Amino acid sequence: MIGADGQRDEDEGAPGPGGRRRGLLKAAGVALAGVLVLSAVGAGWVYWHLNHNIKSVDINGALGDDRPPKSVATPSASASASPLPSGSLNILVLGSDSRSGKANAALGGGDSTGARSDTAMVVHIDEGRTGATVVSIPRDTLVTRPSCPTPSGGTSSVAYGTMFNSAYSLGGPVCAVKTVESLTGVRMDHYLEIDFSGFAKLVDALGGVTVTTDEDIDDDQSHLHLKAGTHLLDGTHALALARTRHGIGDGSDLGRIGLQQKLVKALLEQISSTSLLTSPAKLYQVADAVTGSLTTDTGLDSLGELTKLGQSLRSLSADHVTTVMMPVVAAPSDANRVVAREPAAGELWASLK
Repeated sequence: MIGADGQRDEDEGAPGPGGRRRGLLKAAGVALAGVLVLSAVGAGWVYWHLNHNIKSVDINGALGDDRPPKSVATPSASASASPLPSGSLNILVLGSDSRSGKANAALGGGDSTGARSDTAMVVHIDEGRTGATVVSIPRDTLVTRPSCPTPSGGTSSVAYGTMFNSAYSLGGPVCAVKTVESLTGVRMDHYLEIDFSGFAKLVDALGGVTVTTDEDIDDDQSHLHLKAGTHLLDGTHALALARTRHGIGDGSDLGRIGLQQKLVKALLEQISSTSLLTSPAKLYQVADAVTGSLTTDTGLDSLGELTKLGQSLRSLSADHVTTVMMPVVAAPSDANRVVAREPAAGELWASLK
């Protein structure tokens, strides 16, 4: 276009240097806007995807008020200044041996028609959330299983002297929580369950986990063969370590619990040493691994709630996590089973209320 002075207007795409510069800036602006739009869409999809990965069970609705009382938090002077919760929590964490899905089946889960709580831990987070105690419950423990709502809509009968992990097989997370509360007298504030494939994917997403074993492990059933010493394990081998029982000690579940507790501490150390916030790709990989195989209660069934829980634990380090096992003795009725050793077990649970 020719201007009033008879000169070509450089703003109209003239070949002069000013026109080219403005054209490049305009193109760069359009490209940047496109990147920002795509990033916003991508972030929205990631949030939607991770949020919809999480499965949940309404445990509070199923159990009602027939439960131990909730712990009463001590008011904090800085409560108004911090939006993050800081009260004590008790969380039942189960590792499920479900064989649903090809990934779980390949890793050696239970039969296809059901699952068991292969690993059970009560995680008590201290008030202030700078310390925690992880209490393992042997799956071979004989307990009184209370009457539970069943997935079919009925109600089970009370069972005496039955295996602890039968509660999950019978009534899923709801019965597992009710049985733990009956055994301990402690209210479970939350429930978390992860299956075999989720655990293995989490370890792989973190780049493996370093564990030191005190003795050689030679277990054909878990397919794990390790010499005593320090090892960097991938997800498949870390899962095998968590499941090993026949290659160590007396071959009981009690020896396996010791290995599982080593893994808990090692995973906490690995998570704290991994710069997830500086690597969005790794952060997504870890989050996808966890949420894709996670079942929670309805109080933790969103990415926002899980994130808030994680942020509230940012001052909790592996050095301030104590791992113990519920005190047990051999069951009088069966030397291959155990029962809670009293009064030590009762005193332990009372300390977590």
